[in-house]
Amino acid sequence: MQIISLDLSSPAVLPPIALTIGNYDGVHLGHRSMIRLLLQTACQNNLASAIMVFEPQPREFFCADNPPPRLSSLAEKALMMSQLGVDYLIVARFDDKFRSLSARCFANLLTALNAQCLVLGDDFRFGHDRAGDADFLRGLGFGVDSLPTVMTGDKRISSTAVRMALAKQDLPFAKELLGRDYAITGRVVHGDKIGRTLNFATANIALNRPKPALLGVYGADVFVMKGGKKADWGEFGLSGGVAGVHEGSLFGAVNVGMRPTINGKEYRLEVHLPKFAGDLYGLTLQVVFLTYLHGEKKYGSLELLKAGIADDVSALLAWRDAVA
Repeated sequence: MQIISLDLSSPAVLPPIALTIGNYDGVHLGHRSMIRLLLQTACQNNLASAIMVFEPQPREFFCADNPPPRLSSLAEKALMMSQLGVDYLIVARFDDKFRSLSARCFANLLTALNAQCLVLGDDFRFGHDRAGDADFLRGLGFGVDSLPTVMTGDKRISSTAVRMALAKQDLPFAKELLGRDYAITGRVVHGDKIGRTLNFATANIALNRPKPALLGVYGADVFVMKGGKKADWGEFGLSGGVAGVHEGSLFGAVNVGMRPTINGKEYRLEVHLPKFAGDLYGLTLQVVFLTYLHGEKKYGSLELLKAGIADDVSALLAWRDAVA
């Protein structure tokens, strides 16, 4: 899949495309239904397939001081879309210039991108003040397919519903909406190294989002990634650890949050791999959230924090032994 940064003044020259547009946060089952329709439309009309997404997501732009939780980074979206067989990912920078485009100017942009057919949700709106819709585009000669809302039982599948499920620590319902366990993938970066002083070394994984969609202490399967695929830990000279629930993973005790005990100022994703010793810096890890233990706690001292972590690791390993 080719990733293209959209230049409003000089859009990339693309082959004729079938295009869908949206945030695609989480690439949940509703999104996947949309992408299937996109690929079907592209195939039927001998077109390439393309998805336009926005960075930052519009609500992140409008609420920069208090952005909403985000399910997936751009890199995570791109990987999932590539795996589904999409040809192009067009990344539009959402800023004052972009949000000020009129519906007509946005339609002109679609023409410049060589969009022949559009696949849109039934509530899709675009342009300044959301003045454009599917009927507007049809009136300009675009072929438009609309996908009705996708449901699971009597529940609408949406990114908002996934965020609400994760906020409530309802991992099973989030999995039902996503079609997979919720996961975060990122590169291991240097942190404060406080865990080492507590004898609980952690891997600090880049979140690549303003605010994560879940907070607290979790048990997770952790995979090492290479080229967008799950790899063998031994390929990197790594061994040890506790086997995870799923093949090829190591089990991890995970904290997502602000680390109130040390008065942290930014969100962190930290993973402790019991019985593991090795250098993970620079590697890409995927953390697959399996069970919720409790919310973040503020301990009165580092010694109390150390004891709390020990209790958490023990409880999570007991859960792992019970389900493995």
